[in-house]
Amino acid sequence: MPPFVFTASKTALITGGASGIGLAVAKKCLGHGMKVLIVDNNEGFLASAQRSLGEDKVSAAKADVSSLRDWAHLKKRVDSDFQGRIDFLFLNAGIQPSSAWDDPSTFQTIFNANLFGASQPPPPPGNPAYNASKSAVKPIAEHLSYDLRDSSPNTSVFRLVPGWTFTSLGRSEEKRTSAEKPAAAWTPEQVADYLEAKMAKDEVYVICPDNEVTEAMDAKRMLWAAEDVVQRRPALSRWRKEYKEEFEAWARS
Repeated sequence: MPPFVFTASKTALITGGASGIGLAVAKKCLGHGMKVLIVDNNEGFLASAQRSLGEDKVSAAKADVSSLRDWAHLKKRVDSDFQGRIDFLFLNAGIQPSSAWDDPSTFQTIFNANLFGASQPPPPPGNPAYNASKSAVKPIAEHLSYDLRDSSPNTSVFRLVPGWTFTSLGRSEEKRTSAEKPAAAWTPEQVADYLEAKMAKDEVYVICPDNEVTEAMDAKRMLWAAEDVVQRRPALSRWRKEYKEEFEAWARS
């Protein structure tokens, strides 16, 4: 098992680090005495995050994670600020605009940020581009973990799958400032704590529950989804009304 990363003097680069889960993880890293570079495409969020974290404690960079040019600039920043060393790379940036099958430009935008910027259990239907882009991260993480097993044995790859988390993702500016956290949702800080605990156990798949869905229920949902193929059920069957009662009875068993 590689050395634990949440340690003083270690370095972290966090994309989407100016709000939500990324900001919570940045706070956790700083709490452990780590050197942190937060990356975000929103200058206002970056400025606010630096103020809340302490401008003398955290570095910040504006970047579009879908841009190779911006990644090249980040590489130079890491070389200058961290002597080219990153111990913890948290690829957290993502976008969630609504999408439909007849909107190819939005599909491309979402994939550029969520998949190529990062290069779970099946999410609810209704936003195909977002769901597909996040699902595609799974095999990338798995292949990266496998391919590094010999060439870089001290490198660990983890896949974080948050449950219902109260963040700004997918909400308008008005809703960001006015909405109250639903009782069933976790806070970003809870997700960050859960991530740290699972990483300490070297658990590759970090699948978060929330205040409504337990770890056991998550496991049952994943098993049902996998058995859609084996049982030759329609795709996303648990969301279909003709399977609703069967799934609920099975989940209670």
